[in-house]
Amino acid sequence: MILLLLSGSVAAISVQAADKVRIGFPDLAATFLSLPLAQKKGFLQDEGLQAELIRTRGAITLPALLSGELDYSTNISLAVSAGIQGSPIKVVACYVPGAAIMLIARPEFRSVQELRGKIIGVNTVAPGVLMTAARLIFKHFGLDADKEVKFLGTGPMESRFAAMQQGLTAATLGAPPTDFVGKKMGFVVLARAHELFSYPVGGLVASVKKIKERPDEIKRVIKAGIKANCHIHQNRDGTIQVMTEWMKIDKEMASATYDSGLKAFNETGSVPEVGLRLVIEEAKKAAKVDREVRLNEITDLSILKEAQNELGIKGN
Repeated sequence: MILLLLSGSVAAISVQAADKVRIGFPDLAATFLSLPLAQKKGFLQDEGLQAELIRTRGAITLPALLSGELDYSTNISLAVSAGIQGSPIKVVACYVPGAAIMLIARPEFRSVQELRGKIIGVNTVAPGVLMTAARLIFKHFGLDADKEVKFLGTGPMESRFAAMQQGLTAATLGAPPTDFVGKKMGFVVLARAHELFSYPVGGLVASVKKIKERPDEIKRVIKAGIKANCHIHQNRDGTIQVMTEWMKIDKEMASATYDSGLKAFNETGSVPEVGLRLVIEEAKKAAKVDREVRLNEITDLSILKEAQNELGIKGN
């Protein structure tokens, strides 16, 4: 009885001693799975962290990070856009160095080049990761997306596929499980962005104030995310279970999402320099910024290196 009481007291003290952190994520998408999975599988708790994950949009996320109402975000694009305009926000780790976005076409099209002069359906033509990935995919295959194809906003996935069936558009783009649904409807996947180029999308973002004041806390969050990504690569069934719960999709969809997007996740937390420069250039265009932007304006990777060393990750 005494031992049971003591163990209960120790557990209660451990919960009370855990550091509370609030982590924002932009969408219930596989791209931002790392830290939600870290919470569900206990990796954040193992690092002495009690996390609250909050779905937040970009307009709210930045002021919340700067005011301290939000401790972290998983949205790398947000950090880059804010950083090039002088906001004290930094990328401190990257969990998804490639955009898991696919180009899906009607079956009569067998190559990306065959889409020259065609209409491509997208959810919206507004600037964002999907439109950027689209342009980079076409560029990779020698097409100028601004001159040689036309983008048309046709709404959510169901509407985009309906437009393809009706012959209004030749192709569309989307993240998993868009490819799975498209294949079931007879469409073909012509290209996968994360297999062609690096373009960091999901990671860990913090304010400069947080980096200065709570470096050890940041290191523990980074480590939890890296452990989560290792789990994603090593435990298919466990990851699919978390996907079904967190993304609110059925097991078939979750399985397809896992199989399609697995390679987009890294196991080191490293931020690819070439890919980050791509993100910076796209953000500069959107913000009409002409000056040179140095990587250290956008990133602070000193804590990441400490986390990697403690986890035995070398050569990053």
